[in-house]
Amino acid sequence: MDVPPRKQAPGQPAKRVPISEIHYDENNPKTGTSTVATSDKEAKDATVKSAADGHTVLIPQPHDNADDPMNWPQYRKNVVLFVITCISFLSDYASSQGIAALVPQVAYWNLPPNTIQHNLVGNIFCLAAGGLISVALASYFGRLPVILVYQCLALGFGVWSGAATTFESYLAARILQGLTATVGISSGLMWIKDIFFFHEQARKINWWSLGIIASPYVGPMVASLILWRRSWQWCYWVLTLLSGVCIVLTVLFLDEPFYNRDVPEPRPYKGTRLQRLVGIEQWKNRHVRGSFGQCIIRPVIAFSKLPLALLIVYYFLNFAWIISVNATVSIYLTNLYGFGPRELGIFYIAGILGTLIGWFVGHWLHDMVAHIYAKRHNNRFEPEARLWVTYPATVIMFVAVLLFGYALQTQWHYMVIAVLFAAQVVGIMIATVGIDAYLLDAYPEGSGEAGAWTNFERSGLVRVFGAQAGITGASILVIIFLQVLGKRLRHAQGQMKFATN
Repeated sequence: MDVPPRKQAPGQPAKRVPISEIHYDENNPKTGTSTVATSDKEAKDATVKSAADGHTVLIPQPHDNADDPMNWPQYRKNVVLFVITCISFLSDYASSQGIAALVPQVAYWNLPPNTIQHNLVGNIFCLAAGGLISVALASYFGRLPVILVYQCLALGFGVWSGAATTFESYLAARILQGLTATVGISSGLMWIKDIFFFHEQARKINWWSLGIIASPYVGPMVASLILWRRSWQWCYWVLTLLSGVCIVLTVLFLDEPFYNRDVPEPRPYKGTRLQRLVGIEQWKNRHVRGSFGQCIIRPVIAFSKLPLALLIVYYFLNFAWIISVNATVSIYLTNLYGFGPRELGIFYIAGILGTLIGWFVGHWLHDMVAHIYAKRHNNRFEPEARLWVTYPATVIMFVAVLLFGYALQTQWHYMVIAVLFAAQVVGIMIATVGIDAYLLDAYPEGSGEAGAWTNFERSGLVRVFGAQAGITGASILVIIFLQVLGKRLRHAQGQMKFATN
């Protein structure tokens, strides 16, 4: 397929323009696109809708139907993206609060730290498993009602976590919270694919990933500052307030984004917004989504695609160390440098700055790399071009993790540790967007399932930083393999065969 120009065009269709040629991916014509500027004498009889620049072809082509989310005004799409990002942010924010609360909970529960950390491990594992369940349910019952119900459950479990009077009760609440709080992270790609055109998606993924990657650092920072003056329970009262705000935003601004483009006109009545919010209308029109069994099996079908499975391995080999460093850095800083809650809270600003740097670089980097690739390949674009950004990202993470472990061992100045802490986050931010953009380009029909599997591989804890650096460096072999053979693998295995896209 062709790549759009670096200058991002507004998503709203402006006019119909003649085209001289459209290059389609032979295996997946639905993702083909063209940005070839044409003259009238080159024009053929076919016309397609373009963006406001007059030559970026809109993929997918929006229908002449007000119910098509691709026709939503740009401001409405951006508001939806903001709300989805906020919901995604709360997932790891809620999980990572347990890191900062570890020390006061040891005294409160009168239990050893290893036992207290069971709540973090259980929460992280359920974040992974819950994401796969949520996208399967969203494929059948609808995106909107599932994301609303999951948020309401997560709010309830957040209240339970703060009100728990025994560790066993607290542990159960944290596990169940993990199962439900993951809905934003796991289904975010699904929403981006449903409402944004192909040429917009990389930058929208970059915005969405900003909330995801920043949240594990904002969580401990806020929790540490709360613990400076208040008890650990207040961490969950603040979380409850934030969850309530996201539920209000969902009710006010989100709508069902699923639109089956294979259904002929006239389409079934869309129903009222209230009916869509509670899932009544989605249930009435469930025949356009596939059977319940077909929806439940979608994550398994997605995992059977070797390019996706290999990228999950690459992501696991890198994001596991992000979790490991984030989960243990407070212990090292407390024991080696004498940090208190206030100092720990301030230290986590380094992770937030790393996320912002990665987002700022990625805002132009991902489209620039795609543009350069297309220019060198006769205006053709393949999803594997998205993976080039993982090379510098992997090098950054490799160096950061290796030096981070050495800096702790030799007790370098804590500001050096903060810089290395931030550098690792820069790398994972760039790599995350590149991977998600690749999966969305390669398997648009399985956007939710691809996002859920990458979320699944965010779980994992390892201790030896030298081994982490070695595995991070070796993981780049997965990217090399995909860039050399990825296209052949995708074509050999074909697209994900679902009842609906």
